[in-house]
Amino acid sequence: MDQRTAPILDALEEYHRLGRYGYTPPGHRQGRGVDKRTLDVLGADTFRNDVLASAGLDDRSSSNGYLASAQQLMAEAVGAEQAFFSTCGSSLSVKAAILAVTRGTGDILIGRDAHKSVTAGLILSGLQPRWIRPRWDEELHLAHPPSPESVEQMWQRHPDAAACLIVSPTPYGTCADIAAIADICHSRNKPLIVDEAWGAHLPFHASLPTWAMDAGADICVVSVHKMGLGFEQGSVYHLQGPRVDPIRLKQCADLLATTSSNVLMYAGMDGWRRQMVSRGEKQLAAVLELVGSVREAVNDLPGLHVLHDELIREEASHDFDPLHVLIDVQQLGVSGYQAADWLRGNHRIDVGLNDHRRIEATFSVSDDRETSGRLLGALEALVEAAPGLPVPPTVRLPAPEDLEMETVQLPREAFFGPVEVVPASEAAGRIAAEQVTPYPPGIPAILPGERINARVIDYLRSGVEAGMVLPDPADPGLQTIRVVQE
Repeated sequence: MDQRTAPILDALEEYHRLGRYGYTPPGHRQGRGVDKRTLDVLGADTFRNDVLASAGLDDRSSSNGYLASAQQLMAEAVGAEQAFFSTCGSSLSVKAAILAVTRGTGDILIGRDAHKSVTAGLILSGLQPRWIRPRWDEELHLAHPPSPESVEQMWQRHPDAAACLIVSPTPYGTCADIAAIADICHSRNKPLIVDEAWGAHLPFHASLPTWAMDAGADICVVSVHKMGLGFEQGSVYHLQGPRVDPIRLKQCADLLATTSSNVLMYAGMDGWRRQMVSRGEKQLAAVLELVGSVREAVNDLPGLHVLHDELIREEASHDFDPLHVLIDVQQLGVSGYQAADWLRGNHRIDVGLNDHRRIEATFSVSDDRETSGRLLGALEALVEAAPGLPVPPTVRLPAPEDLEMETVQLPREAFFGPVEVVPASEAAGRIAAEQVTPYPPGIPAILPGERINARVIDYLRSGVEAGMVLPDPADPGLQTIRVVQE
């Protein structure tokens, strides 16, 4: 195929050149009816390019196949057999993959460091999760991807499970040994799903960690908006091999997806693929070199430390994506929550992941000396300001074993069954009926169906006092928690 083309972008150009006009949704009619105050913020082109996918961009039967061609080009570009675009984020794509491989029944092996979107799939499907233990780092208090040995042990304990799902890279940039895990799954003729939301860029440069498809995964889900250059909610799920029915996978996605897919998101993914094929390797090489210098510069600032060796030692991660610049700020005497808030409030710099002792800046091919200079300047100012910041509240961190709570009820049954609200101080020993997820990174500390222990409640409540954000429980302050009614 001609990778220089971008079928969806080309079709949009033709749409405007021909002066098409639709008496269909969207009702703003390419922005004609939109208030000027809105256009001044969002831009006229945003609305101009928000057109209907069929009976708009394409004809009513999609006979031109713009989307199908763009998906085929994506699959060819990255070496997958098939690729499917989603405009509902990787959250939907992962749920569709889970439903497709399990047919909505039975057991599935899942790394306990999975994103909340994965566990939401368990609630919707009624599946029985069999949790694979990640490699908990008691010193750093973060989770590394599960080892091949832990996956093998879980297959031995649950040989009838339908599939295995792991997250790689993690939000910290650490990566699993996907090739070894794929071999373990395939020796049992079971599919491996990799939630590679943070890995859209991996196929396009040899110095980056191995892409899941190259390592043998059956399904790989990537978020184009995270490390790629697409719009928020743009996601691609890739498929290869004989273990997953592509028709069932597509139909499961159709069950969950919107029927009003946004052409802007499709076009963003289409254009990003073309860009990566034409000059992605060169652009990634440039940002990798840039990040190397940024890491050195941050490490030279007193009180700051960029994690690297700690993340790839033998008991930690198989590989690491250096575009995740994970900065430990504890020697400054501040928390990651404080550092994130201070950088935003004083230097208009937003960082992603933040916790009791770290902040993270993720780099993409969009970054250069100017943007990295802004970050370094802000961090220098943070170092100077830190002595004047309040002493952060102590987060009472649990031991790794405390985070491995027993699943005593199906997540679906616990979530949808009769519930009661109890004070968090009385929740120990009760079965959770809701997710409780520090965000970012979005890995649930408590899941529906798990028996709550006091150490995790203590951790979360002290975390909230220190600045942790819990977006999903009914009471974000965690004074109360929803539990299964006794």
